[in-house]
Amino acid sequence: MLTAASEVDDRVDGLSLGADDYLPKPFVFSELVARVRALARRSGAPVPPVLERRGIRLDPYRRKVARDGHEVRLTKKEFAVLEELMRAEGGVVSAERLLERAWDENIDPFSNIVRVTMATLRRKLGQPPVIETVTGSGYRLEAL
Repeated sequence: MLTAASEVDDRVDGLSLGADDYLPKPFVFSELVARVRALARRSGAPVPPVLERRGIRLDPYRRKVARDGHEVRLTKKEFAVLEELMRAEGGVVSAERLLERAWDENIDPFSNIVRVTMATLRRKLGQPPVIETVTGSGYRLEAL
């Protein structure tokens, strides 16, 4: 954080809220450069966690999916849809949300593309089925 708030309580609050560093104004430019370099030396970008549910393992970093240890090849859209369902942790995800997350803003909201993608995704994931349609609400990964 780079801010005019320089009291100790302000710095503690800023760091508690998630700031990696806190530099109050006025500051010496060489200190800013040194702090930026120190932050850059920290370990690389965090790797997103692997999601696992119902025998499905989704690795967002490597863009890989497996079911019961067998690789499942998915298109970019199928992967995005499955990732949304897995991140919902059993909650219902609406078709509208899936359209927002997996497709661009130019997609026709009345398209049946989500339904078609779900059918393909279900087929690729195999038996037993894991994606449930919640009538009038959306889709979710079935509970155990």
